Amino acid sequence: MEMKASLCVGEYCETAYNIEELEIRVYCMEELCYCLKENAFLLDMSIMNDKLVDWIGEECRVRELAKQLYPMVHKQGSLSAFVLTILQYVGIYGDEELQAVAQVLKQGSGLSNLEKRKSQIDYMVEKRKYAAAIRGYDMLLETWSDLEREGRELPAGKVRAAILHNKGVALTGLMLYEKAAEYFREAWQADPDRSHLDAYLAAKRMELSEDAYVAFAARNPEFYTESLELEKSMEQFGREWEQQPEFRQLKLRREWRANDRQKYDAENERLITALKNSYRTSVSI
Repeated sequence: MEMKASLCVGEYCETAYNIEELEIRVYCMEELCYCLKENAFLLDMSIMNDKLVDWIGEECRVRELAKQLYPMVHKQGSLSAFVLTILQYVGIYGDEELQAVAQVLKQGSGLSNLEKRKSQIDYMVEKRKYAAAIRGYDMLLETWSDLEREGRELPAGKVRAAILHNKGVALTGLMLYEKAAEYFREAWQADPDRSHLDAYLAAKRMELSEDAYVAFAARNPEFYTESLELEKSMEQFGREWEQQPEFRQLKLRREWRANDRQKYDAENERLITALKNSYRTSVSI
């Protein structure tokens, strides 16, 4: 079997570099390149800073690359040139992959800083970093209000509605359905898109008991059609849930509770530990 060896560029560092915008820590140039390539759509000018270039030169010992990067930072070079200089120097990607990264960076250059920051926070939600995402959305909404008071140009109103909606999504991840419903409703008021209304009704359905939700629907007859559709969706989700391995496992656990208490207690402990770990991840900084 033919074996191929890959030579690393620079040294593997004891001190990691923390890419704060992505909440990712890297320990070598190859990890940095992978992070830049895979998250190119999230990058903005904040990645161009002396702290990163110092780390490349002093920690990774890639001083020649650092010399090329310092002028780009201090003369406000382009984000694309900065990122591609790093990727080309390390050399783990071919021309086709580099061109793809350049295209993604070019597309992102048309977005405002607010929109890019939103994309970074949305990424936290995808990774279930709900608490950190909520703080990020709060800061983004505060920045939006400040710019609005100053009469500065802002992205389309749909962007603010999307921020509100996605904060609601993060809140549902923490099962804070009442608060989530408030943000979905505010998003719907800012942008009468059906997705905001559906999310609002779903959050209320999760927040309230069945009787309380029926009373809520009766008080809001304008949502009658949407409420009926939501109930059909809930029934469908219920049927799909019954086909999942997790549901069958719950049924099996009920049998253990009756017939094998030791096995039941051990499985409970395993599930509790998994849930605790998942919760720690969702609320971590």
